[in-house]
Amino acid sequence: MGATVTTAQTAGKTWDGGNEPLNASYGKLMMWFFIVSDALTFSGFLAAYGFSRFKFIETWPLADEVFTHFPFMHGVPAPMYYVALMTFILIFSSVTMVLAVDAGHHMNQKKVAFYMFLTIIGGMIFVGSQAWEWKNFIHGEYGAIETKGGSILQFVDAKGKRVALEEFATTTVEQREQLTRGKGRWFMEEGSLPTYSVKQVLDGFKTHPELLVRTEVINGTETLATAKGLNSNTALNSRKHKFILSRAESEARLANATLVVEGANLQRNEYGSKLFADFFFFITGFHGFHVFSGVIINIIIFINVLLGTYQKRRSYEMIEKVGLYWHFVDLVWVFVFTFFYLV
Repeated sequence: MGATVTTAQTAGKTWDGGNEPLNASYGKLMMWFFIVSDALTFSGFLAAYGFSRFKFIETWPLADEVFTHFPFMHGVPAPMYYVALMTFILIFSSVTMVLAVDAGHHMNQKKVAFYMFLTIIGGMIFVGSQAWEWKNFIHGEYGAIETKGGSILQFVDAKGKRVALEEFATTTVEQREQLTRGKGRWFMEEGSLPTYSVKQVLDGFKTHPELLVRTEVINGTETLATAKGLNSNTALNSRKHKFILSRAESEARLANATLVVEGANLQRNEYGSKLFADFFFFITGFHGFHVFSGVIINIIIFINVLLGTYQKRRSYEMIEKVGLYWHFVDLVWVFVFTFFYLV
């Protein structure tokens, strides 16, 4: 009798201990569990990025100067344009996924297939765009010099505009040998040789008196403002700009030059702090792997839609499960985009 009363009291509740607690199927619940755990992983990565950035904020690269490329517009500065386009494409793919889910609710196989196809295309474009962005980031654009202390020195003209090494470095013939562990120095090794040697860059700098050196330090901080005798308003207006040295100071800093840095990798970064490149490759790569996995899963689901698998089951719930994952991936990118490119 008591058992009957308990069942009657709990029958109208959302969680009744049956096969679908919270009115969600087992598959949806497992997807939500995965999303929550993955969200915690991304949160940890982004928190570590934020901590490192504010710890080394004076030498952190400026996104507007790093991500300036746009396809078929070589040499034309377009800061953040292509990243914004990538973001729009990924968000638009979420819209097509919503439409696919809605079409599934109406058992419209053709519309489900059409919107799933658009979602897959959007995901492919995004993954390809990330690969293209990585290529430009790794290759670099201007080049820089690394000093004995690990500081990055960039070159600018009298107006503060960046100057590439190829515009002034000499092309004198020089015997250069790549350092490997097999040449008696097992503890040291370098990758491929840069286009120019340190000597070629320094010789070119001496023959171009209009050139100056720009450090990786951001101008406008309290320390730099005090050193230059600037008031708080002037310091505020000079933020988001790298500190430019005088000609004499530039020559003094270049005396400690040890390496030519072109592009970015896990060891060196021509744009500034090495940690920026480490986090960029790891976090965007991890997110890109999620998008790539989502594209593969979407292709499998798309094939099943064409075969009529879900039409025969009279249920397109699988589209909803994949849609949850896809929306999560899009949401994560919003945070990655904000942390890396906007803040």
